[in-house]
Amino acid sequence: MNITKIFGSKVFDDAVMRARLPKSVYESLKRTRKEGTPLDENVAHVVAGAMKDWAVEMGATHYTHWFQPMTNITAGKHDAFLTPTDDGKVILEFSGKSLVKGEPDASSFPSGGLRATFEARGYTAWDPTSPAFVKDGTLYIPTAFCSYTGEALDTKTPLLHSMDVISDKAIEVLRLLGVNDVKRVIATVGAEQEYFLIDRSLYEKRLDLKLCGRTLFGARPPKGQELDDHYFGRIRLRVSKYMHDLDEELWSLGVTSKTKHNEVAPAQHELAPVFESANVACDHNQLIMETCKTVAKKNGLACLLHEKPFNYINGSGKHNNWSLSTDTGKNLLSPGKDPADNAVFLTFLCAVVEAVDEYGDLLRLAAASAGNDHRLGGFEAPPAIVSIFLGEQLTSLLQSIATGVNPDTVSRLILHTAAAALPDLPQDDSDRNRTSPFAFTGNKFEFRMVGSSQSIAYANIFLNTAVADVLSRYGQRLRNAADVSSEVRRIVHDVVAEHSRIIYNGNNYTEEWVERARKRGLPIMNTTCDAIPALISDKNITLFERHHVFSQAECFSRYDIMLDNYIHVLSIEAATMVEMARRTILPACIRYTAEMAKDAALIGEAGGIQAPVTDIVKELSGLIGKIKAGTSALEELNQNAGEDKSHYQTARYYCDIVVPAMQRLRECCDRAETIIASDAWPLPTYTDLIYRV
Repeated sequence: MNITKIFGSKVFDDAVMRARLPKSVYESLKRTRKEGTPLDENVAHVVAGAMKDWAVEMGATHYTHWFQPMTNITAGKHDAFLTPTDDGKVILEFSGKSLVKGEPDASSFPSGGLRATFEARGYTAWDPTSPAFVKDGTLYIPTAFCSYTGEALDTKTPLLHSMDVISDKAIEVLRLLGVNDVKRVIATVGAEQEYFLIDRSLYEKRLDLKLCGRTLFGARPPKGQELDDHYFGRIRLRVSKYMHDLDEELWSLGVTSKTKHNEVAPAQHELAPVFESANVACDHNQLIMETCKTVAKKNGLACLLHEKPFNYINGSGKHNNWSLSTDTGKNLLSPGKDPADNAVFLTFLCAVVEAVDEYGDLLRLAAASAGNDHRLGGFEAPPAIVSIFLGEQLTSLLQSIATGVNPDTVSRLILHTAAAALPDLPQDDSDRNRTSPFAFTGNKFEFRMVGSSQSIAYANIFLNTAVADVLSRYGQRLRNAADVSSEVRRIVHDVVAEHSRIIYNGNNYTEEWVERARKRGLPIMNTTCDAIPALISDKNITLFERHHVFSQAECFSRYDIMLDNYIHVLSIEAATMVEMARRTILPACIRYTAEMAKDAALIGEAGGIQAPVTDIVKELSGLIGKIKAGTSALEELNQNAGEDKSHYQTARYYCDIVVPAMQRLRECCDRAETIIASDAWPLPTYTDLIYRV
């Protein structure tokens, strides 16, 4: 396989544009892509013609404006290039207008009240900074999606706004720090994707996996991840074939899939791409999730992206590695050889610390979902309390500067290995803390709370906007300062004095940290219901309006959509549990109990000891009663969920009342699974699911 030939072969990338566009058109488009300048209408028409010709040569018959509505997935209607002619034939056409603007129906996507059902018009607008590509016979054109009245109905529009804002504010600060050659600062992201693979035939036998993406029932397997023998272990042949096909497809679409390995839990794996601009990374992560599923199906597998498809073992996250780079190639979060004297690094590091402390509730919200509620806080997932890990060296550096003590030079240490044959290794500026939700890892921050099925858009929208807000304040301080270097040190002092509570380098899993975080006044939002109201707090609405990322109406619409999604997910899960318990698990329990009762009678007739079998019959009979009662109770709770309640009260009802009822029903069913013979249990077990790949 020739990787260099495959990579980007289905993408209308820079090389294709340079070869197919007139030089003036190419240069104009390149400026738009690199600097964010508006695109000329005549340029768009020329680009459209070249894009259509290339796509048709690639086998495309249709095009689609590919956008990301507020559903965590992508959408687009597919239009053919053909246009009828007067002689009854057709020609292939694609105009600049068709490239730049589309008009999909906006009435049936979640809008949180921004659109009524009878108000259908919406617009898609081409995002020229994210390359078009061909997939399954269609030219995909990445776009933003907005309503007829101008509100953003997607996740890309606010993401692009947030990228513009942080670029503008970062450039202002850089100018004041004496860096004058930067035209644009780019928020860059590398989003690691975790997922599970199971056999497709077993997946098809589980209604919960098909409808909910996770197992609603399932007893603890004899072996989970206790031996840590799956992590980074040998990749099974079937999985290796899948990963090979996945890489090849992603590479052809221009996705820099670089790292693949087994994760900690059995049947769990990870894929990691190279850093890209935040909006392209978001597009590519959506492609990764879609392609993971389609390639799995072709290989007789099912890819599970749910945050917690199985109890008792690791859930899956999406580590959002975030940094800031300039168009000149400089990483603003790189400490350099002497971080104590690196004003740029210190300023931007402090901006992130202050932003995360001030707007930690938004970062928690970015990782909030019904699925992620099952993951956060257990089995190597970070807890639901937002904190920052800087490492002892950087923390000590900031404290030294803040107290006026001349900091020791933080030089790169050398790790001397014991064996003579092994080389000495340069140490990084900090260790890694896998328990931290937001950790500095050398020249970037790794936000580890985001769920595996979630779009990374909100995490980066909130992060970009919050950091931009702090940089705006720093810019004002630096402009008014008599001496910029001294003001940078005062900024460090103020951040240490006012925001050190957010820095924690210890073990985030301990109860001690929960108590310490509470005393520090950090927000503790254990569930999605606790986190969602952050979006409509006065502080956060003011933030978004100040930087023109969201209007107040757009904040409230997303609040409503998040509540709606949470309610629907749990309602579907509760209904699925009722159906599975009533129509699959209860009949199996009854049949097996009846058989055991007959066996007990036969043993008694033969003069044998009935008690052991009778005890099993009694326990199963008791469980049957509990399962039946639990099923009826859950069904009634689910049916009554929305009565006389506000939207938030309904979500709270599901969180506080329905979810515990679901757990009680599960416990009874899982206990029955451990008693009933394996050939009589109607569902594939955890052992079947996670070890038969």
